[in-house]
Amino acid sequence: MKTLRLLAIVPTALAMSLVFTEANLAQTPTIQINRNLQPDPLILNGKSGGTVKSNCGNITTEPNQVIQVTESLPYLRLTVESQGKPTLLIDGPGGRFCVLADSYSGGKSELSGYWQAGKYSLYVGELSQQEYNYTLSISQKNK
Repeated sequence: MKTLRLLAIVPTALAMSLVFTEANLAQTPTIQINRNLQPDPLILNGKSGGTVKSNCGNITTEPNQVIQVTESLPYLRLTVESQGKPTLLIDGPGGRFCVLADSYSGGKSELSGYWQAGKYSLYVGELSQQEYNYTLSISQKNK
């Protein structure tokens, strides 16, 4: 009888370990940002929007991008462009910030200025119910 129980436990344990391994593989990789950003601008692509309704548009449950600012930077600019109405939710050491596209930035979501060292989770949202391909540009150059 004990042998039967063991045979039932082993497949369950194996299945659970595969689930946890797959979850770890699906994590968003962290991109290191330092004073010598190369290339500048750094261009990242993905899909905007998601199923989670937030004050910053529709976002995903996991961040689209994660950046680690390795040292405080006097200037860093993040710009998101897409065919839709992109938003950028930044969750980092200084708090949570929502950036909406406006006419000043030409319909892009853009945030620039001083960035303290730390880990930042970036959620590229969308004001409509749709998803769009986006381009995220990270630069240390002041236009």
